[in-house]
Amino acid sequence: MTPQDHGTAVAAETARFVAAVRQADPALPVPGCPGWTLADLVRHTGSVQRWFTVLLRQRIQEPPRSRDVDLRLPERPEDYPAWLAEAAEEAAAAFAEGDLGAPMWAWGADQHARFWVRRMLFETLVHRVDAELALGLEPDLDPALAADGVDEFLTNLPFAAFFAPGTAELRAENRTIRFARTDGEGDWLVRLRPDGFGLDGTEGEADGGADRGPDGNADATVRASAAELLLMLYGRLDRNTAGIELSGDQELLAHWFAHSSF
Repeated sequence: MTPQDHGTAVAAETARFVAAVRQADPALPVPGCPGWTLADLVRHTGSVQRWFTVLLRQRIQEPPRSRDVDLRLPERPEDYPAWLAEAAEEAAAAFAEGDLGAPMWAWGADQHARFWVRRMLFETLVHRVDAELALGLEPDLDPALAADGVDEFLTNLPFAAFFAPGTAELRAENRTIRFARTDGEGDWLVRLRPDGFGLDGTEGEADGGADRGPDGNADATVRASAAELLLMLYGRLDRNTAGIELSGDQELLAHWFAHSSF
């Protein structure tokens, strides 16, 4: 997917989110985010979108020293859905204002403006799913989009320790976990090393991805649809759910899921 595709998807995912919560009780609990209500979920998503939009417009080249943003948050939670829709409109304007391929600081692997568009997309998508599940709805995820989300998650997770400290425990003596998509192309091999972990075949990996691919060996394998893989990685779906195939080293898988919370 291109940065333009990601930008279009941000608008679509936000619209689905807003449609789901517009008439809902803001005080409804959200099981996917324990302790949060729908109002908390919408406020968080809109705040993140506005924060990322500010970063994009500033094209910052170093970590920001402040996260102060004029959120213009409505007083009434009932007005939050419309406020979230406005956040997406502001984001779309920022996407269109400049070159999304321009160099820019980012906390993840891709040091370009496009990082923030892709990150905003999956932040919004996962919380759209949270809202729908809280409302008793069956979330629908586009398989290609979900696969892109799996790739985005696994690519950036090694850089997330500053807000996901448990990832620092994802170390081992050259152990591998394969995440294999069953509903289309998609295969990701994660290698745990004594000094950290990362996707094989990505920049900085010593072996250049020699074992990556459907025929490569792995110490443990997770096979599921792209949507299932994405929701499982984000902790929204139990790995023991029917239809998900787990094979190989179960202790290694337990170690991964215990420390990979995003």
